[in-house]
Amino acid sequence: MIVPILGALALLLALLALLVAVLWSIRRQRDVDLRLPASAGIGQLLPTLAGLSSSPVVGGNAVELVENGRYFDVLLERIRGARHSVHLETFLWKDGAIGRQLGTALAERAAAGCQVRLMLDANGCRRMGAPTLRHLQDAGCKVAFFHDNALRNIGLLNNRDHRKLVVFDGREALVGGHCIVDAWLGDAEDHLHNADLSVLVGGPIVNTLQGVFSENWISETRELFGGEDHFPHLPPAGDTAIHAAWLKPDGAAPAVKILHHAAICLARERIWIQNPYFIPQPAAIDALGEAVARGVDVRVLMPATSGSDNPMVQHAGHRNFEKLLRCGVRLFEYPHTLLHQKAMTIDRAWSAIGSSNFDDRSFETNDELTLGILDDALAARLDGVFEKYVARAEEVQLDAWRRRGAWHKLKDNGAYLFHLLL
Repeated sequence: MIVPILGALALLLALLALLVAVLWSIRRQRDVDLRLPASAGIGQLLPTLAGLSSSPVVGGNAVELVENGRYFDVLLERIRGARHSVHLETFLWKDGAIGRQLGTALAERAAAGCQVRLMLDANGCRRMGAPTLRHLQDAGCKVAFFHDNALRNIGLLNNRDHRKLVVFDGREALVGGHCIVDAWLGDAEDHLHNADLSVLVGGPIVNTLQGVFSENWISETRELFGGEDHFPHLPPAGDTAIHAAWLKPDGAAPAVKILHHAAICLARERIWIQNPYFIPQPAAIDALGEAVARGVDVRVLMPATSGSDNPMVQHAGHRNFEKLLRCGVRLFEYPHTLLHQKAMTIDRAWSAIGSSNFDDRSFETNDELTLGILDDALAARLDGVFEKYVARAEEVQLDAWRRRGAWHKLKDNGAYLFHLLL
């Protein structure tokens, strides 16, 4: 009797191992060789950077930086002024004052005949509140959930839609890191209010961003939308060149990963990174170290464990601090609240801003959206935000870091074991 049971158990384990191997083979991606010889500055090599991340450079755009709680003022104003369509894609929506206010504004536009489509991550938006969801649906809003807990998604449940994108009438769009949660209100004035950055863009790039929204919408609903109300002819709205990174080709490195890593290779003067979850891969650490070696000022600003909403992520990042510091990278931790902005500036000219964290989950697994923007004024604004927060941050010093306690080191190394899931 024991032999058949053991045989059945062995067969079950073999089938489980086969299933894991199949799922891994479907989701795996090849690593990128992070070496890109730079023959010129990043401005001149913008077509290279855009081309490598699978999106053309689009000129003639206007861009405005939107910081902290002002994001919701802009969002609600644009929703109330929309005539034809509002398309919103987000990772995190929790029941609260701003969630209910946003739900009311969207429902009002839908009831007035405006087409409202909401692409919500099934995991991050599970606590948006049943009354808000019913209100939206009853008003005529179309709501789809990305990768819900269904059998058909069994191999994709770890793949989340982390984008934060809103497109208004196909003519303007908001892109950045803001979530629909009350903690994003205010001005990062205390530990209860987060700091974050988004950009409001207008011009031809919005056609591309409407296409980004359509990708997951079509995947989940099979509905196509088009016409002048969604993809209008867009004349120039400014003189800013923008390219978008969002694609995840099968078996290849996602565009957001290539974008961030290639930009590091092109820097000649400085790289300033603001990111809440900074867990670079070893090859990225080497690329940052090589940048320092060629005279680039590399600085990273992130929350401390006391400011983070997920201290385990910060501990996972700590595991690589010593190597980064030895390479000459300057690290700053902000202890007062969550700095959630995902921004990087290169040589005071080019900026990356969007939803991507600087970690394996964003670069390998999640659906993300980052804009590459060539605009000196925007880069200066982002550098100004960096300087504002770094003035109250604590710089990590190599000698002191090496002397941190054994318990701290144990937490760092233990958390790093799960960095692919954080």
